[in-house]
Amino acid sequence: MSRGPRSIAFLGTGLMGAPMVRRLLDAGFAVTVWNRDGSKAEALAKDGAAIAATPAAAASGASVVFTMMTDGNAVGDVLFSQGVADALAPGAVVIDCSSIKPADARAHAEMLSARGIGHLDAPVSGGVVGATAGTLAIMAGGDAALVDVMADVFAPLGRVTHVGPSGTGQLAKLGNQQIVAVTIGAIAEAMLLVEAGGGSAEAFRRAIRGGFAESRILDVHGQRMVERDFGHAGPSKLQLKDLNNIVAEAQSLALTLPLTEAVRTEFSALVEDGDGETDHSGLLLQLEKKNGRSR
Repeated sequence: MSRGPRSIAFLGTGLMGAPMVRRLLDAGFAVTVWNRDGSKAEALAKDGAAIAATPAAAASGASVVFTMMTDGNAVGDVLFSQGVADALAPGAVVIDCSSIKPADARAHAEMLSARGIGHLDAPVSGGVVGATAGTLAIMAGGDAALVDVMADVFAPLGRVTHVGPSGTGQLAKLGNQQIVAVTIGAIAEAMLLVEAGGGSAEAFRRAIRGGFAESRILDVHGQRMVERDFGHAGPSKLQLKDLNNIVAEAQSLALTLPLTEAVRTEFSALVEDGDGETDHSGLLLQLEKKNGRSR
């Protein structure tokens, strides 16, 4: 593919997609957007995005299509049932930033390749803050040469790393989500322990900053736990989706992941209790409930 100016279609402009679109627009790319809830796409018109009524209309004439969907079924539906793949010319590239099953990513890559269309599974980490600042960690699976060709498109969004063949970007994201979920669980349990013994969660967090327990998760999610300001930045239902995918992938590889399975059980209970939209730092709520403490 040429390294000249690219026309971009961005499908899925929710919490993460919208700030990513703004980064691409600010970098000078022409971007056409579509979202299932049209109001979320239309909100980007003031930033310079063109609005399309259908995914296929957004993709028509685009050289690069980004997808940021809820799961693999949603991505597959948009690509192959709603006409995106048919609307793309050979040589176009699909960059899927959704968090989906590695097997789905590999299947999408194969189906697009048969049409002469490139594919990278490129899930991201860094949340809304990273998407807004252009500091996302982007984990790319697929052809390494294609990652290089797409460097100008990735640059406004964050730092891209080629992990391996198709599907391995999704594996890297699953690994990232394992670390996030288990660490959130560890911090929540530690705060519960300290407070149960009469200590201050806020003082505990300050005390361990800079030590071996320091992490971005302690910084951001730990603060949310201290302030009990959980919000909806990283919905627990999506964390549970990732954990379910991790366990399924582990089983397919004959692996046992006891820590991941334990934290998945707690997230499942949190979601079942009606807190699926609560940020995943809200796992503290589930652990408090399990220990008979006030929510």
